[in-house]
Amino acid sequence: MEVRELLSQYDFPGDDIPVIRGSALKALEGDAHYVAQVNELIETLDTYIEDPVREVDKPFLMPVEDVFTITGRGTVVTGRVERGQVKAGDEVEIVGLKETRKTIVTAVEMFKKDLDFAQAGDNVGALLRGINREDVQRGQVLAKPGSVKPHSKF
Repeated sequence: MEVRELLSQYDFPGDDIPVIRGSALKALEGDAHYVAQVNELIETLDTYIEDPVREVDKPFLMPVEDVFTITGRGTVVTGRVERGQVKAGDEVEIVGLKETRKTIVTAVEMFKKDLDFAQAGDNVGALLRGINREDVQRGQVLAKPGSVKPHSKF
């Protein structure tokens, strides 16, 4: 079965989707023909797939996915920034499940590298000042102060 037929069988536009044949291994080995095909793939991806819309102009919001303690540094919460931006020194609120608390983000990291800031779409860890591991849990959110109001009743 051809790739285009398979795509069409599952309701994808098989006749419209670009298909690039190549070998990353042979490109890494230096074969110029395959290097050109990998470059064609990269260019096709850049033109065919739209950049995601990032809501960077809205107030900061990040759902907490995980929480852990780094010895000597403090409590880190991880998650994907849903909207807005955050940087070291920003005041944020921990909202949901418990009483809302304010804290300061003292560092923002992605893949063990410090960032100047994080924006919508980034998966990051935020180091929080004066927060213990027990003070925050999955299901809460970090938010710009005053931008999110928690509700406990429908």
